[in-house]
Amino acid sequence: MSKRKAIIFGPLPPPYGGVSVYLSYLIRHLRVAGLDLRMWAVLGDRDSKAPNVRYIRHRRLGVIPALIREGSGSRILDATHFHLEYPHPLLLPVWLVLKFVLGFEWFKNVLDGSLPERYDRFGLVDRMLFRLAVRNVDQFIVVSEDLERWLRDMIGISRPVHVVPCLVPPPHGTDLPPRAEIENALSSWSSRPRRVCSIGVFIPTYGFLHAAEAVENLRRETGEDIGLALLDGTFAQDEEYRERVLKGRDWITVLENVPNPNVYEILGRSDCLVRGFGQESYGISRVEALWAGIPVVATTAGETRGMLTYEFGDVEALTSQIKKALFDKPSADIQYWSTQFRREADENVAVIQRLLMTDVI
Repeated sequence: MSKRKAIIFGPLPPPYGGVSVYLSYLIRHLRVAGLDLRMWAVLGDRDSKAPNVRYIRHRRLGVIPALIREGSGSRILDATHFHLEYPHPLLLPVWLVLKFVLGFEWFKNVLDGSLPERYDRFGLVDRMLFRLAVRNVDQFIVVSEDLERWLRDMIGISRPVHVVPCLVPPPHGTDLPPRAEIENALSSWSSRPRRVCSIGVFIPTYGFLHAAEAVENLRRETGEDIGLALLDGTFAQDEEYRERVLKGRDWITVLENVPNPNVYEILGRSDCLVRGFGQESYGISRVEALWAGIPVVATTAGETRGMLTYEFGDVEALTSQIKKALFDKPSADIQYWSTQFRREADENVAVIQRLLMTDVI
């Protein structure tokens, strides 16, 4: 099987969102495998000193010189959002014209579980751009079977669609010592006898308010001094919502933009993770928490195996599941699913490697 020139195009941390963490880990695994691979990073207005990483100022059409220099005949795994999930009226046409001229293959990595719901609200222009995009994708890589069914049944996709969850194992050597500012911010939370952690941002769909209300219910019901740490990615924010979450709850600690390796250390000191996102595509942080050895309470969206689940917005059910996580601690299930997810993460890397690097799929 002959190899092709391969490029991964998408965000790298910071910020430490799920897509950027997934890509940063994926690129390291593929390079360890000895593959000739390039990374185009859309975030950061700085020159990178990292080998084989090109930072793309996409809003300034930086993709044009990048494609001209490196794109001809390549296979590009595109994990950006502006060509399909949120089709841009300028960036998408430029991309498609250069695809025609340079003959690169477009492998679209669809990571947005909210896309089917949002598509129903697309206006005429967005629908036209979206349809134009999907007609020109060579192969799709999606994070869930739900997205695969939607693309095939509702959009009518006939091109190959591969289901590959965006879960890859953290590469060796990613552990970092806790930073002093993190330790200082966590001092109150760390001293409490029971500690809950939640990861997201301060907008309603991430469920921080539900987590706060549930922990508040448990504090009142059990008399326990339960602390809640909210790890805020800051890529979106609703100040009014943030105030509702935090007002009168001095037992909540907020940390912003925590590097992913440090997140593992915080998870290891938690008694459970609450992942309250209502539109989860997969949910890397859920699995990371199981790898850290703690129970996970999560919405029914995304990955749910080995987790205590509830319907988004059901604070009573969330309260009950956090109580189970804090006081029952199903350690046998955590160990089993931790091992299972590590095996699947390795398999995902192998599938992506095969899709990117061989002509025979």
